[in-house]
Amino acid sequence: MKEEMMMMIMMLLMILLIIVLVFIVKMLWLKPKKIEGYFRKQGIKGPSYCFFTGNAKEIMSLMMKASSTTMPIPYSHNILPRVLSFYHHWNKIYGPTFLVWFGPTARLTLADPDLIRDVFCLKPELYEKSEAHPLIKQLEGDGLLNLKGEKWAYHRKIITPTFHMDNLKLLVPVVTRNVTKMLDKWLGMSDFGEVEIEVSQWYQNLTEDIMTRTTFGNDYTDGKRIFQLQARQMVLTSEAFKEIPIPGYRFLPTKRNLESWKLQREIKKILMRVIERRKRWDDVDITNGPKDLLGLMIEASRKESSPMITSHDIGEECKSFFFAGEHTTSNLLTWTTILLAMNPQWQVIARDEVLNVLGPHDIPTKDCASKLKKLTMILNESLRLYPPIVAMIRRAKADVELGGYKIPCGTELLIPILAIHHDQSVWGSDANEFNPSRFSNGVARAAKHPMAFFPFGLGVRTCIGQNLAILQVKLTIALMLQRFSFELSPKYQHAPTVLMLLHPQYGAPIIFKHFRSDSSTKDTLGS
Repeated sequence: MKEEMMMMIMMLLMILLIIVLVFIVKMLWLKPKKIEGYFRKQGIKGPSYCFFTGNAKEIMSLMMKASSTTMPIPYSHNILPRVLSFYHHWNKIYGPTFLVWFGPTARLTLADPDLIRDVFCLKPELYEKSEAHPLIKQLEGDGLLNLKGEKWAYHRKIITPTFHMDNLKLLVPVVTRNVTKMLDKWLGMSDFGEVEIEVSQWYQNLTEDIMTRTTFGNDYTDGKRIFQLQARQMVLTSEAFKEIPIPGYRFLPTKRNLESWKLQREIKKILMRVIERRKRWDDVDITNGPKDLLGLMIEASRKESSPMITSHDIGEECKSFFFAGEHTTSNLLTWTTILLAMNPQWQVIARDEVLNVLGPHDIPTKDCASKLKKLTMILNESLRLYPPIVAMIRRAKADVELGGYKIPCGTELLIPILAIHHDQSVWGSDANEFNPSRFSNGVARAAKHPMAFFPFGLGVRTCIGQNLAILQVKLTIALMLQRFSFELSPKYQHAPTVLMLLHPQYGAPIIFKHFRSDSSTKDTLGS
């Protein structure tokens, strides 16, 4: 009897093993090959699928090779081969529309502005934001960046007043005060009117202060600590994505995972402490000053007629806002400073405008930013050449027809923002050159196609915080131009790379020279 029982157990285990193997073969080989064949029949090709890993090995090899060297002097803005090396490589072989495999997941690349308009503007109900990788979601929070459907729409409605222009104007004194303190420190560090600054870290600290105020109101200390923890979490996440994905690896108690889990617990602990403390402030009145995100979320959570907003929901939105807002703004500041340092003629043009609008010493008011037209052109060109997000992913919610192609439900679409921003067919032969004049007639007329420029996304999910980012960068650059002229340090190495967002791989050392102006606004360097 005992032997028969053992035989039965062995048979059941064998059957279970066969079922598992069949499932693995089906999901990791037969299904991908079927998808590959389906698109090949429509004329869409791409690198062949490899069992389990897809094209991950080739993608990693291309990325490592591209990032191993810096870009030569004179510096070029043709950064696509370095930043999106896999797209650049396979685009030359298969054209702009091809199928690429991230593990067993197929992604169809789309770089045609007409098709992009269909996805984001004409038929957005047919596509959704694809599910973020668990490590990404852990980092950036399960807030507006990752929510879908009715919950996303409700949260967006609650948060939107934070970013109304009338509310943002109330933040101008906060921004200018923080920027002035930073610039005063630079002046104090200068020798004979000159100082070298690695600006990317300074800009991160600056935006942390301002984003903390916008998110938490007066809870600066806790907000700053969350920023520091998230910055470390981002480094760990980026390291994880540089390796070939192994299912379940993120659950193993490795040194990196243990540190990541500890960071996550501490972030959650601080967030809950701030939220609960703020909830107890029943007499807080947020109508007299700028509306902060935390106050609006808590206010919404108290309305019985509204869907339930939990402390967890509030914490996740704060994480999303922290991550997206801080890094997007500091990166835009960094790249704009680099571009103005590379192009002194545009630095002069921008300074003349600032001095004409503000004068040599005045602090910008809430109405000044909109008058800085040339600076707006410069920021748009910076966002075109160095967009913070280099690609987006959407997923078909049903079987759809797109540009004559039949796209099955569940197919992921990869939109290479960077490639479209540098496409000579829509931007002209100078697409890889810094030329803010292309935006002199506005964004819609800058390129041959109105959908060729979307650094903050398109459609209903356009970045909610873009006005805050632009306002902060404008005010910062304007105050900087009043006080300094600047140029690249000899230590600067041009090496754009992606660490979640586009950033300079080796930092951004810039030499600042104390600037003094006379009544004719001509450049004079302080001695």
